[in-house]
Amino acid sequence: MKRIMILSGAGLSAESGIRTFRDHDGLWENHDVMKVCSTQGWIADRQYVTRFYNDRRCDLEFKEPNHAHKILAQLEHDYRGRVIHLTQNIDNLMEKAGAKDVIHLHGTLTDLRCEACTQTFYFGYAPQEGNEHCPHCGNKRGPHNVVMFGEAAPEYSHIHQAVRQSTLFIAIGTSGAVIDIVPIAKEFIHSILIDPKRQETASKFDPRSYIDEYFEHFIQKKAGVAMDDMMAIIKEHMGDRI
Repeated sequence: MKRIMILSGAGLSAESGIRTFRDHDGLWENHDVMKVCSTQGWIADRQYVTRFYNDRRCDLEFKEPNHAHKILAQLEHDYRGRVIHLTQNIDNLMEKAGAKDVIHLHGTLTDLRCEACTQTFYFGYAPQEGNEHCPHCGNKRGPHNVVMFGEAAPEYSHIHQAVRQSTLFIAIGTSGAVIDIVPIAKEFIHSILIDPKRQETASKFDPRSYIDEYFEHFIQKKAGVAMDDMMAIIKEHMGDRI
């Protein structure tokens, strides 16, 4: 059975006004990444890190899914059980668009993760006050549910499973800086890269400088604009619907 593996990154949500981390004028230009997104930073100053994620959560509340989110949600519906969508994004815009089965590799802003029992629970958009109770065990220490540098990312196990099960790989709005997508693309005969620009890195010998060369189709457009081109390729590949 033909299946689709999607890996999405910040470029998917940028058109909805979600600030990226690594691009020009991204969040890392205004914040020290190791202070706000590492286990060392969390241990050094929990309040500072909590404020950072409170701001991200507050900013997310009134953001709306863009055209790309909606098309991907419809794709999940049309090919029920045949789309595996893994995202590096911590926003919930795919869910706002109606998607049900998105795997968040790096966690979710609207959830907290209990330090005692490690269970996650929905928290919403309010700022953390520091006295939130875990509904599973009653513990009061529940930090943000975002994977930090220096800790494990358990959802990454889904990547290898998705590669084994899928026949078409689509990368949307990700440079491969966090997850090297070149080895993934090499596993597929049929693959699509959606990115508005060719990647620029320090060395031309770095394969990530030319990651489009590892894809059968390179759609050099923003995610929202690229959806018609993407869907034409998908329909040709999948052939029929469930």
